[in-house]
Amino acid sequence: MQSLVKLAKFALRHWPSAISALIVVSIVMTPHLLERMFVYFPTRPLDADPSLAGLPFEDVWLRTEDGLRLHGWFVPREGARATLLVLHGNAGNIGHRVAWIEMLRGASAHVLIFDYRGFGRSEGKPFEEGLYRDARAAYGWWEAARGGSGEKLVLLGESIGGAVATELATRAPVAGLIVQSSFTSARDMARTMLPLGLLQPLAGVRFDSAARISNLRCPKLVIHGDRDEIIPFRLGRRLFELAAPPKDFYVVVGAGHNDLPWVGGAEYVRRIARFLEAL
Repeated sequence: MQSLVKLAKFALRHWPSAISALIVVSIVMTPHLLERMFVYFPTRPLDADPSLAGLPFEDVWLRTEDGLRLHGWFVPREGARATLLVLHGNAGNIGHRVAWIEMLRGASAHVLIFDYRGFGRSEGKPFEEGLYRDARAAYGWWEAARGGSGEKLVLLGESIGGAVATELATRAPVAGLIVQSSFTSARDMARTMLPLGLLQPLAGVRFDSAARISNLRCPKLVIHGDRDEIIPFRLGRRLFELAAPPKDFYVVVGAGHNDLPWVGGAEYVRRIARFLEAL
C-alpha cells in the first residue's frame, strides 16, 4: 500500500502526464493486468520462517479450486482452543510477518498463515477472485486437518486481507472475524488516491466489505490505528459502523498502517486474546 501512495503523490504533482498515461494504460492493458500493477506488490523469496523466532511450525501446502499450489505455515500453540487464520496484506509475503505471528501466538492461539497466489512460494498471479479462492483453500485445509479437534476458527484479515476475510466469513461457518487496518471497499479507497483511482472501475476491483459485513452474524473485532497513513481511519470506523452486532472497535492510539501490532504491544495481544476467550 505504501508504494501505491507514493505513486499517487507523484501522479498528483505531474497530473497532465499522469492523465495521458492513464488513458494509454487503460487502452492497452487488460483488467487483471491493471489490478496487478496497482493493487499487489508481492515478494517471492522467503527471508525468514518461524524457527528464527524459536517457534515450532509445519509447512502447509494448499490446493485451490482452480488447481494452484499455495504455501503456508501452521504454527501451533500448546493448550490453544482456537486457530487464527491470517489473511495478510497486499505486499511482501509471510516471511515478513514472523514477528507478527509470534505476537498472535501469544494470544493463546494456533496460527495458520499462507501466501496468496503469486506471493512467496505460491503459484499463480493475484487477482481479486483468485484471493477469495485462496482463502477458501486455506479454510478447506483447516477443516480437514483441524476441524474435528473441537477448536474454533477465527479469521484475521490485515489491510486488503480484511476484505478477503470478510468474503470468506460469508461462506464458511467461522467462530469470529477480526479485521485489522482495512477499508470499506476498493471504490472508497480509490477516492483517496486520485488520479490513480480513475483506474479502479477499469480494473473491476471491488473488495466490497461494506456490502458483506452487515450480513455477518459472527462476533467481530475491528482494529484500526488512528494515524493510519495508508487506509484512512474513517474507513475503518465506517466499516465497524456497518457491521452487524456483536462487534467491538479497538482504536490503537498512535499507530500507523504497518506498525500497529508493535504500537499496540501487550494491549494488542490482550485484546485479541480477550476476543478469542469470549467465543
